[in-house]
Amino acid sequence: MIYHVLGPLLVKPGPADQLTAPKQRKVLALLLLHANLVVPVETLIAELWGCEPPASAQTTLQTYILKIRRMLGRTLSACPERVANEILVTASGGYRLNVGPGELDLHEYERLAAAGRAALAAGDDVSGSRLVREALALWKGGALVDVRPGPVLQAEVQRLEEGRLALWRQRIEAELRLDRHQAVLGELGWLAARHPLNEDLQAQYMVALYRAGRRTDALEAFHRLRGTLQDDLGLEPSHRVQRLQHAILTADPSLDDLDLAVARA
Repeated sequence: MIYHVLGPLLVKPGPADQLTAPKQRKVLALLLLHANLVVPVETLIAELWGCEPPASAQTTLQTYILKIRRMLGRTLSACPERVANEILVTASGGYRLNVGPGELDLHEYERLAAAGRAALAAGDDVSGSRLVREALALWKGGALVDVRPGPVLQAEVQRLEEGRLALWRQRIEAELRLDRHQAVLGELGWLAARHPLNEDLQAQYMVALYRAGRRTDALEAFHRLRGTLQDDLGLEPSHRVQRLQHAILTADPSLDDLDLAVARA
């Protein structure tokens, strides 16, 4: 892969003088998140300057595009004409960064994630969990972790992070159905600590702890969730999570049924 957005913004094999200016990096990041699609000039300007762009915004943006083209030319060993005509092209009302198959980590992640979700939907938890694990392994930190996002990028990064977490939870759900609770305990503990208000993750963690013979720890996880919800939001856990707590308290035999235990989570 050449382009990386699932972690630091990178173009490989990158020269020593890759883009360092924050606004140019924002432009490149937004073009990569919408690779092979036209990103309107208005969208790029909104990302760079918000609702109050300077009078010179369009001219300045053109300068940024020129500098990105020069960097791509050095990185890809391509002449300026090829870069402008084939790679980072001016399109109707905006710019399009053309990316080939396998060149962008985001595209590979989306391909693997889609295949994994399809396998899970078809009931193939073994293949589905493997494919989703491969997709998640492409992340090297938060999306565009070293780019200071403006309003447009912020929304895009949030969308990617939410999708990543949802996919992560789907994979763990499949792992629990496969009776791999011991294998996911450490991962779930880290996720539960990182997302203390996410009831889905907390419930999965409770199920995994219970099935690992750690009923006391599972109940403590419930009380941590309840305390956090009360302190931060003034809310009680959902009825679903409260039912799970009751099942753990009473050692409900349904928790030994993998499908039923995961359904509770």
